[in-house]
Amino acid sequence: MDLAHSLRLIAPETTLSIASLILLLFAAWSGDKASRTLSIAAVAVLVGCMFLVAPALCSGAMGPDVMAFNGQFRADAFAAFAKLLIYGSSAAALIIAPAFFERTGSMRAEYPVLILLAALGMGMMASASDLLTLYIGLELNSLASYVLAAFLRTDGRSAESGLKYFVLGALASGILLFGVSLTYGFTGTTSFAGISAALQGGIPTGAVFGIVFVLAGLAFKISAVPFHMWTPDVYEGAPTPVTTFFATASKAAALALLMRVSLEAFGSQAIAWRQIVMFAALASIVVGALGAIGQTNIKRLMAYSSINNVGFVLIGLAIATPQGAAAMLTYLVIYVAMSLGGFVAILMLRDDEGRPLEAIADLAGLSRTRPGLALALAMIMFSLAGIPPLFGFWGKFVVFQAAVQADYVALAAIGIAASVIGAFYYIKVVKIMYFDEPMDAVKGRSDWAHGALLVIMAVFMSPLGYLLTKWLDGLAQAAASALFVAA
Repeated sequence: MDLAHSLRLIAPETTLSIASLILLLFAAWSGDKASRTLSIAAVAVLVGCMFLVAPALCSGAMGPDVMAFNGQFRADAFAAFAKLLIYGSSAAALIIAPAFFERTGSMRAEYPVLILLAALGMGMMASASDLLTLYIGLELNSLASYVLAAFLRTDGRSAESGLKYFVLGALASGILLFGVSLTYGFTGTTSFAGISAALQGGIPTGAVFGIVFVLAGLAFKISAVPFHMWTPDVYEGAPTPVTTFFATASKAAALALLMRVSLEAFGSQAIAWRQIVMFAALASIVVGALGAIGQTNIKRLMAYSSINNVGFVLIGLAIATPQGAAAMLTYLVIYVAMSLGGFVAILMLRDDEGRPLEAIADLAGLSRTRPGLALALAMIMFSLAGIPPLFGFWGKFVVFQAAVQADYVALAAIGIAASVIGAFYYIKVVKIMYFDEPMDAVKGRSDWAHGALLVIMAVFMSPLGYLLTKWLDGLAQAAASALFVAA
């Protein structure tokens, strides 16, 4: 492939890189007073990048024409699907941030720059077709994320979350690098296609260890059990817009990377890693559900909900079929929308002095003091629980359907039974809002951007969302097909 063709394929990444540098210079020149202008510009850049990647998804791009830089980078329909989620979630994290940070006087001009740099790394993760590209994208995202987690420099909880995320992230990166070195040593290549070809005739013991370590490093990024320990503390301590970013864009990128590595590089030896993924899936469902039951902080509850939902997504990966991959992508879109709506609702929980309220007890009687907010939050909670007719049910349905069609009936049955546990803590939040005596704690006025996003997500989660199933499933099938053609 010639250089011009490669440069055309990386147009979104080039745009993000140049825009980040320009905005960084503008931030250094203008200072924090330009932070809102910088945020608007960053949102415009991300929306522009969404238009750049959309044609690849709509056309079902796949095959040798989507390869760039001698197989280092793949701009296929799967990458486009993931990038649309990443860029859209990143734009939402920028839209909701100014109203939150400006109340405490902590809005900084570097926030939109860090979001763009993290989005650049996540885009590289989704398009990686080589272990070296994978690691560069992962570290670019991680370095920006560590700073974002500790963005409130005067808040002890934020500093603590940033430190924990950095230390445990460095450990996970070390585990991943060790797995990469073992994989390279026993296959002789870092290319996903080359690794898959090398493992066709059998898998040496050393390569098995390499797969295990690579998957362990990636499991940290998606907060799957037993590598989930950082999630509740980081979600609680990080500023809520940053937590929103972690729960949506970062989660989508990490899951896309895990799918790419598992199904492309190690797809020919799915039997070597399927049991690991099955364990992580079921353990995440159970641990996420049980861990959430005793939580009193709404952000920690959403952290355990994130762990729980990752388990359902991993059921699709354990199947290792195009139907399972398409089900994962469908679930991921719905989960990102539910998480975005949930955290926007949390941002709207403020007292009369504008201070954020995070205790679940503060939601008591919310249906009588803020009925619209209570209704939207209840819809999101029921949707996260997978209760029909809300759209969250469809995500779980397609994953379990794919498992049954692949003859993994026992896996689906255990997942369905475990999902009942998770319904308890979601319903508990709704019960507190609708049946407890009003605390009348939520009195702060909501920002218009928060309200608009919450309404959009609530409508998407409503039964109206089912009108999009044919279109969404078609895009997911096109993206998954590109992934398996590559394999």
